[in-house]
Amino acid sequence: MPDSILVIVEQRESKLNRVSWETIAAGQAVAAATGWSLEAAVVGASIGTLAAEVAGKKVAKVYAVESPKLEPYTPDAFAAALKQFLAAKQPKLVLMPHTYQVRDFVPKLATTMGRTVISDCIGFKHENGKLTFTRQMFQGKLAADVSFTSEAPWFATFQNGAFRGDKAEPGAAAAPVEVASIEIADGAIRTKPQDVFKEVKQAVDLTQAEIIVSVGRGIKEQKNIEMAKQLADALGGELAASRPICDSGWLPMDRQVGSSGQTVAPKLYLALGISGAIQHIVGMKGSRAIIAINKDSEAPIFEIADYAVVGNLFDIVPPLIEEVKKVKAGG
Repeated sequence: MPDSILVIVEQRESKLNRVSWETIAAGQAVAAATGWSLEAAVVGASIGTLAAEVAGKKVAKVYAVESPKLEPYTPDAFAAALKQFLAAKQPKLVLMPHTYQVRDFVPKLATTMGRTVISDCIGFKHENGKLTFTRQMFQGKLAADVSFTSEAPWFATFQNGAFRGDKAEPGAAAAPVEVASIEIADGAIRTKPQDVFKEVKQAVDLTQAEIIVSVGRGIKEQKNIEMAKQLADALGGELAASRPICDSGWLPMDRQVGSSGQTVAPKLYLALGISGAIQHIVGMKGSRAIIAINKDSEAPIFEIADYAVVGNLFDIVPPLIEEVKKVKAGG
């Protein structure tokens, strides 16, 4: 039986997490490099529709790993279900997105199977028949290539933005979907989920945002953040910031992008007055298009920007807001 790769996509409340498409793109890249077959699995209850959605991508097969005890999510149930499923299917490599949910259950899953996890990867290499995964260390200052020495299955998670979800190839025809009914013992689930946590109004999951307007120390004063918010609202995006802004209390910590904040990969990232310290760059360099506005022509952010605007953001942003509003109004 040939070696296989299994991508475990993430769903919540019957909706696929968009970062799962990035992991499928990663799986397709690994499969192309190694010659291994690629399959996918959706885990939950009543997930046939989601499995069919995944089956539209270029994969050999999609598994709907189902049990009523998988809804609502608990790490105990997911670990028990996947241990049972993986023992039956025996893939060589299991890929997952590096999300909060995966970080919650995968250590338990890997430990119960006597395996390890290479987490938060930004890439991979396949050279001389050896597969290695690249992950950042010391807040992005170094990158290490790491390989597995244990027996399969191997577990790896990919960082948000490491691959582009829109690059996940569609299949020539829909892949077959196989339902894998899992039996989970009554005593296996030791936790009882409460109501879903309702975050405060300003809280946001920036990893799901397609457009982000982010501010740095160049914004000068807290009152000037309103200007950036107006631009974000005009574009239909979210407001974010570098660490100094959040440390100063000008924006809540859930708006921070960087190594000690959120890692994002929007379609458009507008950096206003951000110099581009490595701690910030590691959190947003996977963005599809980066526009940086900074009066310092030597700012490190310009090294990764697709469009660099050297100038005073207070002269540039207000007319930009008006132009965006005109375009949206059809003017």
